Amino acid sequence: MSFNKKHFYKKRSKKNIPSSDISIIDDGPSHGYYGFKVYFPEEDLVDINILLIHLKICGKFFEQNTGFFDLNLIQKHKWFLLDYKMLIEKEMMSKWPDLRNELVDNTEYILNCFGLSLHQLICEDFLSKDELEETAETFYSNLGKIRAKIINYEPILHLKDLKVNIYEKLTTVRGTVIKASAVKIHCDYLAFSCSSCKGMQIVKQKDFFLTLPTKCQSRGCQAKSNFLPLYSSPHTRTINSQYLKIQELVGNDQYESGRTPRTLECELTEELVYSCMPGDDITITGIIKVKKESNVAKNNQPSLFSMYINGIHVVNNKNRNQGSYGACERIIFNMEDYYSIQKIHGEPMLFRYLVQSLCPSIYGHEVVKAGLLLALFGGTSGNVTRAESHVLMIGDPGLGKSQMLQACTNVAPRGVYVCGNTSTSSGLTVTLSREPGGDYALEAGALMLADQGCCCIDEFDKMPTQHSSLLEAMEQQSISIAKAGITCTLPSRTTILAAANPAGGHYNKGKTVAENLKISAPMLSRFDLIFILLDNPDEEVDMMLSKHILGMHSGFTNASMHNTTVTSTQISPNEQSLRSRLQIQQNETIDFLPHNLFRKYIAYAQKYVNPNISDGAKDVIKEFYLNLRKKFRTGETTPVTTRQLQSLIRLTQARAKLELREEATVEDAQDVVEVMKRSMSDIFTDEAGILDRTRSQNSTGMSNRNKALRLLNGLQKESKNTSKSIFTFKEIQALGEKLDIPSEKFHNIVQTLNIQGYLLYKGSQNYQLLSAEL
Repeated sequence: MSFNKKHFYKKRSKKNIPSSDISIIDDGPSHGYYGFKVYFPEEDLVDINILLIHLKICGKFFEQNTGFFDLNLIQKHKWFLLDYKMLIEKEMMSKWPDLRNELVDNTEYILNCFGLSLHQLICEDFLSKDELEETAETFYSNLGKIRAKIINYEPILHLKDLKVNIYEKLTTVRGTVIKASAVKIHCDYLAFSCSSCKGMQIVKQKDFFLTLPTKCQSRGCQAKSNFLPLYSSPHTRTINSQYLKIQELVGNDQYESGRTPRTLECELTEELVYSCMPGDDITITGIIKVKKESNVAKNNQPSLFSMYINGIHVVNNKNRNQGSYGACERIIFNMEDYYSIQKIHGEPMLFRYLVQSLCPSIYGHEVVKAGLLLALFGGTSGNVTRAESHVLMIGDPGLGKSQMLQACTNVAPRGVYVCGNTSTSSGLTVTLSREPGGDYALEAGALMLADQGCCCIDEFDKMPTQHSSLLEAMEQQSISIAKAGITCTLPSRTTILAAANPAGGHYNKGKTVAENLKISAPMLSRFDLIFILLDNPDEEVDMMLSKHILGMHSGFTNASMHNTTVTSTQISPNEQSLRSRLQIQQNETIDFLPHNLFRKYIAYAQKYVNPNISDGAKDVIKEFYLNLRKKFRTGETTPVTTRQLQSLIRLTQARAKLELREEATVEDAQDVVEVMKRSMSDIFTDEAGILDRTRSQNSTGMSNRNKALRLLNGLQKESKNTSKSIFTFKEIQALGEKLDIPSEKFHNIVQTLNIQGYLLYKGSQNYQLLSAEL
C-alpha cells in the first residue's frame, strides 16, 4: 500500500510535549494504517504481527463486498452493519479459521479490526481526491471512530439462559423495555498531563469511572502522582450513554407463569441512545458484562455483582413494517407453523372453529366469544382512525368472564392481564421515577407493555378512580405525561378487553349500564361492543351446563354438546342464525385449536393480511348505521355517532382478516351487524324484556324516571291551572299523550308515582296529586 503521509502528518509544537510522548498521541499512520491508535490505543496488549494479518483479511473482505458498504453514508453516520452470516461463509472461514470463536469470545477486538480496515478505505478514498492539506487535517479530525455493528447473530437466548459461562461473550437476547433512563455523557478515554514534565498520555476509563495513570510514560520522568485531567483535549473521547431495563416476553412459549418475569439491564451508547422507549419489543446484540452493586460492599461484606449487556446493535421490532403490528415480530414462524396455519385456514367453518377454540371450558356465550375474537384480530391500521376495538363484558359473577379474558391473554401475540382491584393509574399508564443520581426515568405500565397487543382488565368496576387515565389511551391511542418538568406523549395502541361485575352483585335490567357499573358516559362511549351476561334459571340450560362441567372434570375436553346455549335476552331471528352457525351441533366433537397455534395464527393474520371493505359490505354498514341514526334520534336516548360507524368498519375488517382474506364481503358485514345488534339489544332491553330505543345507556338514572318527572310536572301545571288535586286515570292518560309518553309504559309510570307517594289512589280510577301547591 502507498500512502501520501504529508496530508496526515500534522506539525506539532514540542514546547509542552516531550519527544518521547509524541508517539502516544500522534495522529499519523501507525503500522501503515490511519487511525490505528483510535482503535488500538494500547499496543502492548495486542500482538502486532497477528493484528496486521487480521487487518489484511478484513481489508480483502471489504474489497470483495464493496456493494454492501456505502463509504459516504458510513462516513456520515460513523457506523456500519456487519452481517454475521456473511462473516461465517466458507471463503472467510478458510482465511480466518478461528473467526467464529473469536467473534464470540473477543468481540471488541474483531469489531475494531473491521472498523480500522473500513477506516483505512475511507481515508484512501479521500486521498484519491487530491484535496488540500488543511482540508485533510479537518477531515481526519472529524472522521473519528467508525463503529462496526453485528447483525443477524444467532442463537437468540432467553433471559433464563444467561449464566456466568457467557461472561464477556457475544449474546443476542429479546425482551420488552420496561424502563429507560435519561441520556448521560460518559468519558471513554481521558487525556492526562503530568505536572512535573508536562507530558501527556491517554488512559481508558474502565466502566466509566475515573481511572488515573499509574506513572508517567515520559523518558526520564518517573512521577506516580499529580496528573491533571485535560477534559478539553481533542484526545479526550466522550460518548453518550443510556441504560435500559428489559423484561422477558410475557405470553410466549418460554415464559413460565406464576412467577415474576426476569429482567436484564442494558447499556446503549452513541447512536443507539433514543432507539427505543418503554413498551418496545427489542432484539439486542451485545457483550455480557458485570458491575458491582451500589451500596453493598460495606462493613467488610462480600461484593455482589449484577449482570448487564453492553449493546452493539438494537433492532426495535415495533418499528418494522412501518410501525404496524410490531407485536407479531416476537412470534417466530418455522415451516411447520406455516403448514399448521394452512391446515387451520382449510377448516370448512373457520369462524365457528376459532370461536369454539377460544375458551372451550366456558359453555355457551358464542356471540360474546365472537366479539372478543374480532377484537383480537383488529382492523386494518391507517392514519385516519385506530384499528383496535374495545370490548366490555358486564354480568353476574360466576359466568366465566375472567376465564374468557385469560384465554384472550393466552392467544394474543402480545397480551397483558391485570386486575382492577390491585391496579393504579401509574401502573396502567406510565411512571416517572427518580434515579439515584437525581435524573428521572420512565417506567412502562400495563398499557405501554401491551402496545400493539391487547390489555385484559378484570374487575373493571373496582377501579373507578383509574378510568380517567384510560380515556386518552382508548381513543387517541397514546399516553401523555407532564410531571417534574417533563412533557411527552408515548404510544399506546392497545386493544382493551374489560370485564366488570354490576353494583349490588346482580345486574338490574331496570337500570342503565351506567347505573349498574357506576361508570362515566365518556368511558362507556369508547367501547365498541358491550355484552351483558345474565344468570337466568333455566332447567334445560342448567342441565346442559352441568353436563358440560362434569365432562370437563372427567377429562372429556372435546365432549359433544347439544345446540342449546345460555340466553340472556330475547333474540332476533337474524341473531339466532348467527348463534346457530357458531354453536356445536348435537353429537358433534371438535378438536379444539391449541393456544400456541392459535397465537401464531393471529400473529400471521395481523402481520400479512390487511383487508379492504368491498362495495357491497359498505352498503350493508351504511344502511345499518342510517337506521340506527333514525331510530335513536330522540333527545333522551344514547346518541349514535360516527364512533359506531368506525366500530362497524373495524369489526368488518377483522371478520375478513380472521379468514385471511384481503377483502371484506357482504357476509362479513352481516355477521358484524348481528354481533352489534346483540350488543345493543343487551343495552336497551328493560326489565320487562322489551327493547326500548328511548332508553339511555349513559344517563345517571332510569329512562322511566325522566318520563315520570315529565308527567309529574305536567300534573302540577294542570293542578295550578284548574285548582284541583284529584284527576281521573283518563285525564292523566290524556296528559301523558300530550307529553309523548309511550302508552305501553304509561301504566308502569303511574304505578311508580303511586308507590313513591306522589299520586295517591282514591278508588274509582281517581288519583290525588299530593305534591300540588293549592
